Amino acid sequence: MAAKPRILHSSKDMIWSLIPLLVICAIVAIASGNCSVGLTGQASDDRTPSFDVANALQADARDLPFPIRRPATPAGWKPNSGSTQPVGNTRVSTVGWISDVGAYVQLSQTDAAEEDLVVKLGGGEALGRGTRQVGGREWVAYETPDEKKFWITDLGDVRIAVLSRGPDEDMTEIATAVLARQPLPGRA
Repeated sequence: MAAKPRILHSSKDMIWSLIPLLVICAIVAIASGNCSVGLTGQASDDRTPSFDVANALQADARDLPFPIRRPATPAGWKPNSGSTQPVGNTRVSTVGWISDVGAYVQLSQTDAAEEDLVVKLGGGEALGRGTRQVGGREWVAYETPDEKKFWITDLGDVRIAVLSRGPDEDMTEIATAVLARQPLPGRA
């Protein structure tokens, strides 16, 4: 039987040609271990390497002109990120975790004015939602239209913010943990 003339090839023929190729790609990806499906949403499902929060906060304490606290990592939480970024005319130290229920929780510490920190965390769209008492301190609560929540407390020489889209219990846990710690040794 002669080959089908090129003019008679249709998109259906292309799809039938691509299906075996996609199956082969999927088999190679699964066999190599470079893909996974996390169905439970737990921090332990994440294959992303852990971030060293302790060393990052220690470096920030030595580098930044305001006190930095290192909270104890709650059981089942996985540290996954950290950065130091500009805010206002100073900088903010930020670290983050994936909580035991799979929510991202971020801790930010800065000597910037609260207004500057609100703009940094909320993108200018944050609305005040009252205050909360957590860890013996008053925290001002904010929320953005896309349901990002953050709380800020003022310790005089530093403002501390906790941010998440997850449950308030996760935010309360890290807020309490950071207030329970003394500042790390800073610049000499």
